[in-house]
Amino acid sequence: MTTVDPAVLDALVHAPVDDLLALSAALVAVPSVSHAEGPIADAIEQRLRSRAPNLVLTRIDDNIVARTELGRPQRVLVGGHVDTVPVNDNAAAIVEGDVLRGLGAADMKGSLAALLALAEHASAREPRVDVTFCWYAGEEVVDEFNGLRHLFEVAPELLACDLAILAEPTDGWVEAGCQGTLHLRAIFTGTRAHTARPWMGDNAIHKATTVLERIAAHEPETVSVDGLDFLESLQVVSIEGGVANNVVPDHCTFVVNRRFAPKYSIDEARSQTEALLAGADRIELVSVAPAAPPGLTNPLVAEFVGTLDLQVRPKLGWTDVARFTSHGIPALNFGAGDPTIAHTQGELVTRESVEGCFNVLAEFLGLR
Repeated sequence: MTTVDPAVLDALVHAPVDDLLALSAALVAVPSVSHAEGPIADAIEQRLRSRAPNLVLTRIDDNIVARTELGRPQRVLVGGHVDTVPVNDNAAAIVEGDVLRGLGAADMKGSLAALLALAEHASAREPRVDVTFCWYAGEEVVDEFNGLRHLFEVAPELLACDLAILAEPTDGWVEAGCQGTLHLRAIFTGTRAHTARPWMGDNAIHKATTVLERIAAHEPETVSVDGLDFLESLQVVSIEGGVANNVVPDHCTFVVNRRFAPKYSIDEARSQTEALLAGADRIELVSVAPAAPPGLTNPLVAEFVGTLDLQVRPKLGWTDVARFTSHGIPALNFGAGDPTIAHTQGELVTRESVEGCFNVLAEFLGLR
């Protein structure tokens, strides 16, 4: 169990809502590496109960959902994950002028600060749509621990909405849709022999090289979907083989990761990738997650993009928007912070970025 200084948690509970960079810093100061989100969830829950009393609050494990219940004809969900990747000598929250540095600053505690402020505004005022706010655990680790996955399994009614906005770092852009991700393991078998007499064996690593060369030479496609260009990728991400320094290896495996455009279904992407692995003795599925279409023709998506004439680009990578679209809910990515520095030691977020995220969402939700 993670122990956090009570003073750090108290600082988050009582951080002023009118200084979003200070609120972001208070969030960064609470450690919340994946599988240790309890303390930050406790502080968020305590803050919401005292500062947003008119929202209907539900906590399931370390996932928190707060909802308005105004009887509006439309509902918008705004959500973000509370966990971070492991510390990389960047645990401290350091504010220098209008810049906050520290683990999770961009991914995504700046956005979480905007969500907390929006929730408090929604409690005190009446937004033009009903709003669901969601803070969830386990996004930065394997899918079985994802808080949204758990909520969809045990309480899907809490996530029902007409549009979901995931506050992933996008630097103020709308990042529409997302790529799917596929991991396949290629397995090559051979026959052991002494390396002094290799002709008596069959080298599995040597067998794999033809396929490895094919993957290395592969030119990924750029696939247009709804006018957005999704650049695909295919990479070997791990390899294993060998028995001993004097033994011809009888086994070699490698794993490839395919990032595929939302033009393709899981079955199509798998079939295409398996064709590139032809020559393997066996191919196994390691993991897969579907892509999400941009959905730019959806009326609410189009309205959001037009709220402040926002710029749009495709999302390179997988996000939980695909989880919502797989449940028939339009979704997009929009948040504070530069996505290219997420997970890096020098992660940061600016005051302008956090306030810009808040202002756009407040305008769209009718909280200005």
